[in-house]
Amino acid sequence: MKRIIKRPLITEKSLSLAAHGWYTFLVDVKARKEDIAEAIAKFYTVTVTNIRTAHMHGKMRRVGRMMKYVKKSDTKKAMVQLAEGQKIDAFEVTAPTEEKPREEKSASEKK
Repeated sequence: MKRIIKRPLITEKSLSLAAHGWYTFLVDVKARKEDIAEAIAKFYTVTVTNIRTAHMHGKMRRVGRMMKYVKKSDTKKAMVQLAEGQKIDAFEVTAPTEEKPREEKSASEKK
């Protein structure tokens, strides 16, 4: 297998899980749990304590001018739990900076 980890899966649900220590990735369909844990530990320099995987079926989509049906490929999702106190920076969401409130001009200044 060339690439075990395809990309991090960033959704609202995966970000809420990341707050509780579970990080979600799209991985190769043929990858085993041991291979996924080893690849994530090596790439992100973290300690993997638990891993869950799920196969996701590819959906049928209509594409093109003739609106033909095309099947998207099947994928595999892996949720990884890290050791206590460890994080993966890809799942960190920066809080929006607070904007300064606009100063309202008085009626005499508007004219």
